[in-house]
Formats: sequence, C-alpha cells, structure tokens
Amino acid sequence: MKELSNLTPPEGATKTRRRVGRGVGSGLGKTSGKGHKGQRARAGKGKVRPFFEGGQMPLYRRLPKRGFNNVFAEDFVWINVSQLNRFDDDAVVDLDSLRAIGLVKGRPDGVKCLGKGTLEKRLTVKLDAFSKSAVAKIEEKGGKAEVTRG
Repeated sequence: MKELSNLTPPEGATKTRRRVGRGVGSGLGKTSGKGHKGQRARAGKGKVRPFFEGGQMPLYRRLPKRGFNNVFAEDFVWINVSQLNRFDDDAVVDLDSLRAIGLVKGRPDGVKCLGKGTLEKRLTVKLDAFSKSAVAKIEEKGGKAEVTRG
C-alpha cells in the first residue's frame, strides 16, 4: 500500500545518473565521453546555440530569401453552393451550422460562398461574402443570401 511515507515514482519515470570518469572499464572513463580537447570538452563552455556551424556561414543565411507573409491577410474558407445541398429545405445556413456538419473547421476570419455546382434546396444563407453566381443560384431557388460582414 502506498502511503505518504513510502511514495515512489512510477516505472520508467526516472533514469539513473550517468557516472562518468570512473575508469576505462566503465566505457565513460578518461575523457568522460567528451572526446579529445575542443570547445565541447571544456567545463562550462561546451554549449553552442542550435544550428551554429562553427563560424561557417549558417544555412539560413546561405539560402536566398523567398516569399512574403502578409500579417494582415484574412483567412477565408470557401464553400460551394453544391455543398449546401446537405441541408434541409428552408434551413438557415450560417457559420455554426456549417461547423456542425464539418464543412468549416477551426476559427477562420470569414466564410465565402462560391457558385460552383447546382443548388437543389431553398435556403437562407448568412455568410460573410458571396460571389455573384452564388447569389444568383441561391435566389433562383427562392432562397436568400444575406451578408453578415459590414
């Protein structure tokens, strides 16, 4: 029975300490696994930063700069009108309902409906943006396309 007076860590939680410099027969004698001389063999001075190449021009500086990341870019998810056929007639399609059936994952900045495919249901679609062809196809079936973003 485990009591506060005799607690032990679970199996595999602790490792035994490496005992270096205890004779050649131990496998870690003489230079204690540090090799011969050099920066990494010295006490307290062996650390170099990650990706340091000994003064050689580092890889991240040898390679050319490419591309551009726009920090103001908005992450939009696109939905085609053909994907809206999963909903029942007269349903209200919004971000929550799209997320519920798995068409939208994560937290996008907005959802845009595009006009690819055919729509067979009459729906009220409330999204951030629509293409002209998507609005035409939704209204052709008697539905409504409402823009929620200002």
